[in-house]
Amino acid sequence: MKIIRHRLQSGNAAIAWHDSPNRGGPLAADMLVLHYTAGPSLDAAVATLTDPASRASAHLVIGRDGALAQLVPFNRVAWHAGRSRWPGPDGKMRAGLNRTSIGIELDNAGRLTRQNGRWRSWYSAPVEPAHVIETTHKNESTPAGWHDYPAVQLEAAIAAARVLCARYAIREIVGHDDIAPGRKSDPGPAFPMESFRARVLGRAEDAPEVYETVAPLNIRTGPGAGQAKLAGSPLAPATAVEVLESRGNWRLVDVLDAAMADLQGWVHGRYLRPAHTETAG
Repeated sequence: MKIIRHRLQSGNAAIAWHDSPNRGGPLAADMLVLHYTAGPSLDAAVATLTDPASRASAHLVIGRDGALAQLVPFNRVAWHAGRSRWPGPDGKMRAGLNRTSIGIELDNAGRLTRQNGRWRSWYSAPVEPAHVIETTHKNESTPAGWHDYPAVQLEAAIAAARVLCARYAIREIVGHDDIAPGRKSDPGPAFPMESFRARVLGRAEDAPEVYETVAPLNIRTGPGAGQAKLAGSPLAPATAVEVLESRGNWRLVDVLDAAMADLQGWVHGRYLRPAHTETAG
């Protein structure tokens, strides 16, 4: 991907462009803000974010299949953050972050509720259990269901974010729920923010961490107790693992035991603790 005249291109082809009238003046962004659309599709999100009556927009929308649409040039303000606060590069708190950020919307139903034994979105569409993560939002105290983010969608978001960060010297990536806690819950606990930041920015402090199991622990194909167990389950107590990604209470781990080479899967974070590493003295 590359950026030409503040518009994203993939190879030599421009990303789908849907001009939104919901924009402000010049933008010199130093951060990315990630959102979920809480809607049924990329097309529905684009229709809303280009409707003058919505008074909302974003720079990019990314579909669950990895398709991208751009609505506002990256050098113009989009209306995505609303009432928001976050420290600037100088450490001082800033408000009204539309003026300093690029907004990326991810096609995702967001928070889900269980109705008659099925998970449903707020607009009543059913969601298959394999695409639901049941966990508690970091700003809340009650568990809920959350729509997952497919790997192809995350890869497209990572690729776009890398280009944006390189082009505009961006060093901060946050969620809407970070800059407007209590008011907003997107992109929510199903979004792997820690690994996303690490893969985009490559910061040393976001590198994978080493933990060990504190009890026999099943390792699964996905983040949830309903997901299938992998061969090698349960992991023995004190098995060393590297945490690659977090989704709510679940952790994607790489098992470091040589006898189980290349074993990666999901475990519940409750049964992990930081590994004690010895240093030469």
